[in-house]
Amino acid sequence: MEALTWTGSVAFLNPVLMVAVAALIVSAVANILISIFVSEGPQQVNPDGTIAARGGLPGLLSRLLGWSLLAVVAIVVLYILLGAFMGANAGILGAMSHQLVPVWIALIILYAASIAFKRRLGLYGKLFDSPIGMIGFGLVMFWVFVGIFGALDLIVTHDPLAQVSKMKNKVPGTPMPGAEEGDFAWYLLGGDNLARDVFSRMIKGAWIVVQIAPMATLFAFMVGITLGLPAGYYGGRLDTLLSFLANLILAFPVILLFYLLVTPEIVATGVPNYMATVLFIFPIIFVGVLLNSRFYTQPNFRTPLLIGVLGVMIWLYLSLISEQNSAVSILPGFLDLFNIPGGILVVFVSVVFVNSPTVFRIVRGLTMDIKTRDYVAAAQTRGEGPWYIMLWEILPNARGPLIVDFCLRIGYTTILLGTLGFFGLGLPPESPDWGSTINDGRKLLKLYVHPALPPAFALLSLVLGLNLLADGLREESLKD
Repeated sequence: MEALTWTGSVAFLNPVLMVAVAALIVSAVANILISIFVSEGPQQVNPDGTIAARGGLPGLLSRLLGWSLLAVVAIVVLYILLGAFMGANAGILGAMSHQLVPVWIALIILYAASIAFKRRLGLYGKLFDSPIGMIGFGLVMFWVFVGIFGALDLIVTHDPLAQVSKMKNKVPGTPMPGAEEGDFAWYLLGGDNLARDVFSRMIKGAWIVVQIAPMATLFAFMVGITLGLPAGYYGGRLDTLLSFLANLILAFPVILLFYLLVTPEIVATGVPNYMATVLFIFPIIFVGVLLNSRFYTQPNFRTPLLIGVLGVMIWLYLSLISEQNSAVSILPGFLDLFNIPGGILVVFVSVVFVNSPTVFRIVRGLTMDIKTRDYVAAAQTRGEGPWYIMLWEILPNARGPLIVDFCLRIGYTTILLGTLGFFGLGLPPESPDWGSTINDGRKLLKLYVHPALPPAFALLSLVLGLNLLADGLREESLKD
């Protein structure tokens, strides 16, 4: 069986793509130079008040930039479409596009439904009015769907932990020797130094990020909001104490703090399990206070609602913190819903602990500003309780900055996870997480670049997508 080339039978598109990319680079550089060295005259305004298109050389270069960008995007989409139908006949890129068909279908359905109902979806719907936001959202959801379908083994080509003889450090597109019926015949992105499939490890690594980064960020926000609201609203000694604790954690070097929390000696003492016991209770407190403050005047409805919701959350909480044969073992095995590996729990707790103080400071600052507004004074005049005002008057009006920071913080968390994996901390050594995979490929980078580049590009594209998504949300939230 022959090795695959990158583009296979669609190689006729390569010269077209090169020309489009060259035109994009030249036009981008020319636009930058024009903006620096050529002073722009007064803007021409149309009779209806809109700004007229720029003329002359600046206008020509601007249009060339738009056309070349559109051409590059169109050719890339054409590669994906041809690859989805032709598979390995379209080379490595085609085979990967064919494997990712479930991801493409999910993205098309998501975008079609979102655009069709965007006027009913609030801030999320407005995101589709922002090109930057749409691109960022697409990048993020691409990796989310890759992680989900990868966990279901719908798009991986090989076992990410399996070692195949003679595939050590093989280049992308190398055929597997003696591939049997039903086996995928190639290592699409080559083999690493332990003869494992780089493509499958990148796919499985996405699931680790999709699991940990958003949930750890959400838990950090629960801690930060639950403590930041009363600190900013009440002030005084409570604010002084909580701010001191937050500043104490922030003053400690983050990497050193991670080293301490994930070292085997600290893990053996049960400190991460005890920290999880404390940190994971904050969502229960938040939801309990939220519902109680909202339905305080309807006790017949409030009481059964609290019992049902908090009962389920306490069960989930005990399942999260309880681990058999560990420092915290509460639930019997048949009641324990989650079997979280110790390494993932340690990393999860470490990320929540490090991010919570920053969220606390943001929420505290927003609360101190918003509590002086007229609608807060009106709620106080109506006789509303402090927690009702904090959760139903102040928090909704702080949602814009918090949503933007949430997206950015998921990116920071993704980088932190990559950093931990790169240094071999927390997760098992054979884990396919992107940081560990980059570190494994780094050791032979001068000889073989293919094991380290795919996970590095995946990490870069996900963080870029989160940043673009945050920019789009910020742009649209400012229009409210």
